[in-house]
Amino acid sequence: MDGRGGERADARADDRADELAGDRALLGRTSTAERVADILRTRIAEGFFPPGARLSEESIGGALGVSRNTLREAFRLLTHERLLVHQLNRGVFVRVLAVDDVADIYRTRRLVECAVVHGLGRPPYALDGLADAVAEGEKAARSRDWTGVSTANIHFHRELVALAGSARTDELMRGVLAELRLAFHVVADPRGLHEPYLVRNREILDALAAGERATAERLLARYLDDSRDGMVEVYARSVEGPGPDGA
Repeated sequence: MDGRGGERADARADDRADELAGDRALLGRTSTAERVADILRTRIAEGFFPPGARLSEESIGGALGVSRNTLREAFRLLTHERLLVHQLNRGVFVRVLAVDDVADIYRTRRLVECAVVHGLGRPPYALDGLADAVAEGEKAARSRDWTGVSTANIHFHRELVALAGSARTDELMRGVLAELRLAFHVVADPRGLHEPYLVRNREILDALAAGERATAERLLARYLDDSRDGMVEVYARSVEGPGPDGA
């Protein structure tokens, strides 16, 4: 990297540190590595720290007012969650997923989400959170806020899994969906990626509201298969570039 490129990178790091300093209030008086990890996890999910970005101990620690040891423990937690990677002699970076990672994330989602719907008891189901997520996505689409549509879609799937009433499943899904958002931030067309699924979210909600669990499970399985195929194709083009024929 030339001198000007290094200066630009340093300037971006300084800008991030200034904005991140506003999160210091979230730490309260009982600052812990887990709370720092929560802040950084949220910022990574938002794309504030995009895939491939180097996380500076000095700037982040100074912005949040935490010790280097606390920050390193937070980094360790997020590395365990597969959101960060440590590169020897280079530092800590936001992970860039491989195409196989994206396919595996969808495999896990299908196993978990379809099992949750399959295992629902007799209706009626507690669908307020799911309905709120559907409405959130539709409202964001009307405003042409495609990042908001993406966030609402994540909320939809988290609320769907929450129907199981399992804290362990909720935690598992939180990590899986946080990884998936790393892929979303690489794709240049969030509208094309997320808008087609607004109607399908509504269809799944309507099926569950009508007590048609088997129909909802069938819709969800097809939804996840279609989403996987489209996401893997788009993500592969984004990270690998066009083929030799320009396609």
